[in-house]
Amino acid sequence: MNILLELKHLKLLSLSARPVIFKGLLIVIALIVLRAILSPFFAINSSEKEEFYESTAPDLLPGIRRDKFVEVPQIIWGLNNQKIAFARACLTARFLNRSLLMPSLSASLFYKEVDLLQPINFDKVFDFKKFNARCHGFVRLARYSEVSNRTEPFKLQKGSGRRWTVERDLDQLQQFVGGKADDFEVIEIVGKHPFLWPDHWPVKDYAKIFDCLVLVAEIETEVAKVISKIREAGQRARHEAGVSHSKQRRDGSTNLPVPYVAVHMRIEKDWMIHCKKWEQRSNLHEICSSKEEIIHKVSQITDLRRPVVVYLAVADSLLEDDSITSGWRVGMVAYEKKKLGVTDIYDRQPYLIKSAIDFEVCSRADVFVGNSFSTFSNLVVLSRTERLYNLGKASSCGENIGLSSYAYNVMGDDGGPQRWMTDMSDRNLQRLSYGTNNVSCH
Repeated sequence: MNILLELKHLKLLSLSARPVIFKGLLIVIALIVLRAILSPFFAINSSEKEEFYESTAPDLLPGIRRDKFVEVPQIIWGLNNQKIAFARACLTARFLNRSLLMPSLSASLFYKEVDLLQPINFDKVFDFKKFNARCHGFVRLARYSEVSNRTEPFKLQKGSGRRWTVERDLDQLQQFVGGKADDFEVIEIVGKHPFLWPDHWPVKDYAKIFDCLVLVAEIETEVAKVISKIREAGQRARHEAGVSHSKQRRDGSTNLPVPYVAVHMRIEKDWMIHCKKWEQRSNLHEICSSKEEIIHKVSQITDLRRPVVVYLAVADSLLEDDSITSGWRVGMVAYEKKKLGVTDIYDRQPYLIKSAIDFEVCSRADVFVGNSFSTFSNLVVLSRTERLYNLGKASSCGENIGLSSYAYNVMGDDGGPQRWMTDMSDRNLQRLSYGTNNVSCH
């Protein structure tokens, strides 16, 4: 009898447990389905996430359209003129509410022999996906494969001559916002090279686009090699001088990299001829600097403890004086590419890549010293100023705040080189493109 009662009791328990088991099974099934939906996203790495966002996320700004494009001529001249031209093309496309078709850059440096220019795809120098990820919602690059070729492009002819003013150029662009050209899939801008287009954009917009330019991994690897060699040279100099490098990180570790100074040394023959004529025409006397003047100015910088390595960024092939590493003050150990042992890194690269490597080496230096009439120096300082602004530092006056920059061609109040930050409130890029001696520390 007792056995029958126990069996009956167990049967009742099993029946009462069925709803709980059923609910549990439903929860398990739901979790499995949810994981199947989400797991592809969580499994991808950071670079793949950038591609995911680029391919699926809607534009936050409705004006940046994926189905309308702007095409520009091949971008030419020096690295930094090409960067300015590229940014100007991006900002023009943004103004027209369109994506910019990925332009060709120029690997070689020719000013007049256009037929000798060596085109190089943008994505062979800068990371296409990272550019769009970093500039998402501001500007957008597109590939030619995105164009459906339903219609012939609308040709927008850039005006020229003295009568073609900045105001007339802006009026022309405004006519093509929502005008007859809006029916065309592609607006092809013909005529002048983009660097020579009238400038309608503030410095902060250029800075934002430059900040989106990330070198492809292959070139970044070469940059890291050069910087590593510089820091190794600094470590040797301190070891030979019996100086300990024992500064600590915030986390307590003592493996801080050895700091270095980068000097953009404009003493090449072509530059000296050009700047002397420039001084005569403009009646200015703070454009050219000799090797001795540069050494004297740099030696007065006290931001870094000595001995310190000074990397000289210079166009070696255009130098007449191959003794640029001699004559430096005690405690300043000068290196150029040959002495540093990195000529093989540079020699196997075309002009554009060589310049890109040097730009990053200078941009990442603990202290940078350049010429305020050089576009290269100006864009290096703009990059460093943007980083300081992002750290909440809008002035470098009277203190060593890190990432210090100086203009060796302009005398500061203390008789040394002038501390230098880009004026981020400028309404155009005039001073950065063509140079100025009106530089300051804020």
